[in-house]
Amino acid sequence: MLFLSRSLFFKRFTYIFSLTLLIYGCKSNTSSEQTSEQAVKLVTSPAFNPDSAYAFVQKQVDFGARVPNSKPHQLCGDYLVATLKKYGLQVTEQPFTPTTFDGTKLNARNIIGSFNPAASKRILLAAHWDSRPFSDQDSVVKDKPVLAANDGASGVGVLLEVARVLSSQTTKPDIGVDIIFFDAEDWGSSDEPTKMEYSGFCLGSQYWSANKHIPNYTAYFGILLDMVGAKGATFLKEGHSVQVAEDVVRQVWTTASRIGYNNYFIDERGTSITDDHWPVNKVAGIPMIDIIHTKQNSLALTFFPQWHTSHDTMENIDPNTLKAVGQTLMQVLYQEAAGQAL
Repeated sequence: MLFLSRSLFFKRFTYIFSLTLLIYGCKSNTSSEQTSEQAVKLVTSPAFNPDSAYAFVQKQVDFGARVPNSKPHQLCGDYLVATLKKYGLQVTEQPFTPTTFDGTKLNARNIIGSFNPAASKRILLAAHWDSRPFSDQDSVVKDKPVLAANDGASGVGVLLEVARVLSSQTTKPDIGVDIIFFDAEDWGSSDEPTKMEYSGFCLGSQYWSANKHIPNYTAYFGILLDMVGAKGATFLKEGHSVQVAEDVVRQVWTTASRIGYNNYFIDERGTSITDDHWPVNKVAGIPMIDIIHTKQNSLALTFFPQWHTSHDTMENIDPNTLKAVGQTLMQVLYQEAAGQAL
């Protein structure tokens, strides 16, 4: 038949009309969400200096491998304390003596620097500052201490530059920022079975989470930096971060995209990684995300090529990557201070 009965025509017309409204409604909602997101203005934030951040990374590497119980570790820790104080942050040193998976007792310390300590609204930023004591992922030398230019020093370098920029402003943002340099993160077991929590990694963050430097300390949210300096780095949305602090992940990745760094901050969920943010979430109860270098389209968990090898050195550090991460952090802080979170 080349025609429809009136009732059948009416039913089909009604169905098509309803479907059209549904599709239009979905498009309208998506459009309104995007419009709302774009309607939040980018506030002015100070420039993050990548060359200064690079120099902070270089300074740490110049001490040598910052393995706990070593002279370079002690000297670098003293330097971090002095630098935070130089920029006017209130500094707390938190010594602790953990025992590693292989029975080594460490003289370790977490270093906390607080900007605008009287502010009630606080953001927690963190990185680990120790070096891995053995290059177990190296194809040739397995027992050499790692210089850790990227896996450790890059995150610390970015945060030192954040501290410098914050302290240099004539009008300071109306927000508190706590910078924690966690110690003894990287003395864990990658291969041998161990009964220790997190396979012996993240000792400093575990200690701080159970023994906060200020009783009942809390923060609005936290951001951990790990391996944030390599050339061509990509930062996928780490799985645990999405699980426990999805709004913070969305805020950071949206901010990065709005200021032009979506080629670094990839809008894609990655694998879940055991890192210092996890005890902060589980024990301290603070929603903390992890900005960590992971590769796209990789069947295996893949960090940067020099990870846990003797080749984690300065020639692999790119100021452009430091800039992408550091400027994103500055923008997030200033959006929060202005009550204009993206």
